[in-house]
Amino acid sequence: MMAFLSNVLTAFTQVLILFIIAAVGFVCHKTGIYTEKASKLTTDLLFYIATPAVIVRSFLSIEYTDGALHGLLLALLGGTLFHIVAIILSLLLFNKGEKSTAAIFKYASCYGNVGYMALPLAQAVLGAEGVFYCSMIVVPFNIFSFTHGVKIMRREKDKLGIKGLILNPGSLGVLIGLPLFISGLTVPNVLYAPISYLADLNTPLAMVMFGTYLASADWKTLLSDKRVFLAATVKIILLPLLTLCGLRLIGFSGTLLTACVLSASAPTANNTVMFSAKYGRDTALASKVTAFISVLSVVTMPVMIALANVIK
Repeated sequence: MMAFLSNVLTAFTQVLILFIIAAVGFVCHKTGIYTEKASKLTTDLLFYIATPAVIVRSFLSIEYTDGALHGLLLALLGGTLFHIVAIILSLLLFNKGEKSTAAIFKYASCYGNVGYMALPLAQAVLGAEGVFYCSMIVVPFNIFSFTHGVKIMRREKDKLGIKGLILNPGSLGVLIGLPLFISGLTVPNVLYAPISYLADLNTPLAMVMFGTYLASADWKTLLSDKRVFLAATVKIILLPLLTLCGLRLIGFSGTLLTACVLSASAPTANNTVMFSAKYGRDTALASKVTAFISVLSVVTMPVMIALANVIK
């Protein structure tokens, strides 16, 4: 019990640190220093520069071995499995009601903030090895979110496009970092240092931006919809528990297991809001659902991480 509580406290401290940074964004929005509108203008900087840099740096931080490659492939498998489970659950639970709002709840219960929440938390709790595994989980996230996710969000028969699968932050980072990891090439400091500096932007910038979303959410109208609580239960409680039990049964353990559970327990992805805007869904509802589940994750993520650490 003491070990479990210690793990909860450690993980909670790291989550709390992230939300303190988000609180800065909250205050900035309320005072007009940095609003949600302004944060949307810097989204591409975070998406296409900082996030890939985090992933590339994680690959450069791990020495290539057969064991490391094996773990990487298992992380890919684990991420694929829990996304499939999430899709099945969303279809079973949110297939009724008005299609426009149902699409938001389906997406919100399936796709987590594996880039902006899982990667910084993995760095804090698990170190470079944890980021290494979580980086690979970004791959199935992008594949599913840009195929299944687009399918449930779009109104028209838009083309999904191979370009969208490749030219997105997670895939770009893996496409650059994986060959460097496998080849064992040493990147000179004149290149590694800029990559590292850009990677350091990811956590503070992502959380400050997230704080602006929290500040603009209308909490009163949100809590009247029972589906919000159901989506939260699925995303940050049921899915990580199923991931923990299922992957442990098939032999996952150690940092690999914790990284998979951490990624599965990440709150709803910011893509929920962006896809809602792109495909004409209710962006206000998407913002509120994302914010609500993210706030609850302050409590649930540390518990899930601690459970994984105890069971591993």
